[in-house]
Amino acid sequence: MMLDNVRTISMIDWLENDLLLTIDSWEPASSDASFRRYFRVKAAEGQFIVMDAPPEKENIEPFIRIAGLLARSHVNVPTIFQQNLTDGFLLLEDFGSQCFLDQLNANNVTELYQSAFNTLFKIQSYTATQDCGLPDYNEPLLQRELGIFEDWFLNQLLDIQIPVSIWESIRNILVNSALEQPVTCVHRDYHSRNLMVLDDDSPGVIDFQDAVIGPITYDLVSLLRDCYISWPTQQVELWMTQYHNRLLQAKLIACNPARFKRWFDLMGLQRHLKAIGIFSRLHLRDGKSNYLNDIPRTLNYVTTVSTIYPDLVEFSDFLLNHVLPAHTIFSSFPQKEVCGEEYITV
Repeated sequence: MMLDNVRTISMIDWLENDLLLTIDSWEPASSDASFRRYFRVKAAEGQFIVMDAPPEKENIEPFIRIAGLLARSHVNVPTIFQQNLTDGFLLLEDFGSQCFLDQLNANNVTELYQSAFNTLFKIQSYTATQDCGLPDYNEPLLQRELGIFEDWFLNQLLDIQIPVSIWESIRNILVNSALEQPVTCVHRDYHSRNLMVLDDDSPGVIDFQDAVIGPITYDLVSLLRDCYISWPTQQVELWMTQYHNRLLQAKLIACNPARFKRWFDLMGLQRHLKAIGIFSRLHLRDGKSNYLNDIPRTLNYVTTVSTIYPDLVEFSDFLLNHVLPAHTIFSSFPQKEVCGEEYITV
């Protein structure tokens, strides 16, 4: 493969001249919504993943620190074999290319999701919330994330404005619900594209560098109301109830099922609004238009949950009367596909 830019030249130089690896080939493995890139490197010494994170754009220290934190919680995260903090490279264990999204079907969904629940329980029950170095998922962060929906989806993609009273109300409801929950370690992107199917100790967990201490339902709703794959409502609620019982037995929560479901629903609503904003931003700012295809599924989660609770009725009406018609009009115009299949997670 040709050396396409200075970063790639620096990466190969580090691998060959500093680490003394005999490189046979390298190829892009995946990318994400930041400036990080990942390469799959095949060498005489084995097969690896190299994270390329330009130091002026990305700080790889959180990835290193959180990998250690999760490994101590018996979560299967990639081993870091070598690190180059100066140039922003990590040599990582290769978990392969088969994520849950590639493998899930009616025959294996129970087994794969059970393994995901088991790993999530390790994250939540074994990872200390005090003195762990993780930031809090606090009100300013929650508000900034909701702002992505208003700015990039409503204002810029659809060119509509939400009434201030409705937007202030929904933001307060969602933030208060998030902040009243018990806190735990939150992966923050715990879904089918970041859980890798492995022969041993599956799943492998990736893309955890943005972990925080935050609401206990966040990762559960990320998994069960995934932006990239959906399941029947009855099945999702069964999984949610089973996991609620597991948390009760472990004394990680003390709430009744109705309260837990409201937390779950509203946490999902907050996350999905953020995700819709990010998908819009990837299209408008970064030219990555294939993520527009994930907006209808995610928007359906939003409209469905908004019809359930009386205190969301004004927001639900706004969605049904203004957002859905505007999105239908937008979707009727073809969008240019510019980036192919990349794994960019939210």
